[in-house]
Amino acid sequence: MDSFDVEKLQRADSESRFIECNGFSVHYKLFGSGKPLMVLLHGSFLSIRSWQEVIQPLAKDCTVLVFDRPAFGLTSRPVPSKTNNARYSPEAQSDLVVALMGKLGFQSAVLIGNSTGGTLALLTALRYPEKVLGLVLAAPMIYSGYATSEVPAFMKPVMKAMSPAFSRLMKFLITRLYDRNIRGFWHKKDRLDAPTLAAYRQDMMTGDWSRGFWELFLETHHLHLDERLKNTPVPSLVVTGEHDLTVNTEESLRLAEELPGAALEIIPDCGHLPQEEKSELFVDAVLSFLKKRITVL
Repeated sequence: MDSFDVEKLQRADSESRFIECNGFSVHYKLFGSGKPLMVLLHGSFLSIRSWQEVIQPLAKDCTVLVFDRPAFGLTSRPVPSKTNNARYSPEAQSDLVVALMGKLGFQSAVLIGNSTGGTLALLTALRYPEKVLGLVLAAPMIYSGYATSEVPAFMKPVMKAMSPAFSRLMKFLITRLYDRNIRGFWHKKDRLDAPTLAAYRQDMMTGDWSRGFWELFLETHHLHLDERLKNTPVPSLVVTGEHDLTVNTEESLRLAEELPGAALEIIPDCGHLPQEEKSELFVDAVLSFLKKRITVL
């Protein structure tokens, strides 16, 4: 048993479960028993913890699945190889969402994604429309950031060959900047207390975390989601904090206009993480959307 396995077992709680899926040991939790299933996809540098305030209210009448995305939390961080099918690309993460649902016995779900989790939720709906009943996109990166960044193809072989050195550099930079970056997600910084920030830091910096994040970074590429929005096949709700500086509020307003038939919820006095900073308003918006727009067979 390696150090990561020891650490994850020490930090897992009574609700934690682990399942082998698409090359990863995925850390997940499942709540409730009603319909529909809601799959919650957290943003980068975060973990399952990002949904802790909204899980129980959402699970009163529905089933809620949360899991740590590859490179984050207590999900494993294997280095891709010829004998390991673990992959970190956006498409591979989309595949993982659907594969995990299937392994747990679910055929379809409403996907609720925040930040880069929103990017993956939309990508999954476009790639697997038969598996997605609806979308809740909370401050998703569609026109900037993760959805539009790209490692130049000609640089990839060199960067992969130098992965140990580059991952050490990334570890140094993220370690130095992590706290400031996370605080920037909040509109009112005092709402993020020191113990929660420390817990997030521990969630991120587990095992050989910098190498896992480096592999995710290497697979980042332009998804051209802005050109594919008109093909979104399911009802959608766009949620934005009034004071989001990470994904500018105007980008979410634009998305609500360009996503066919999308509803929009602007949450006041809130930054990039409405499910954390204004959890009650976020839950109200999601449940209202489900009641009005989602038909469960």
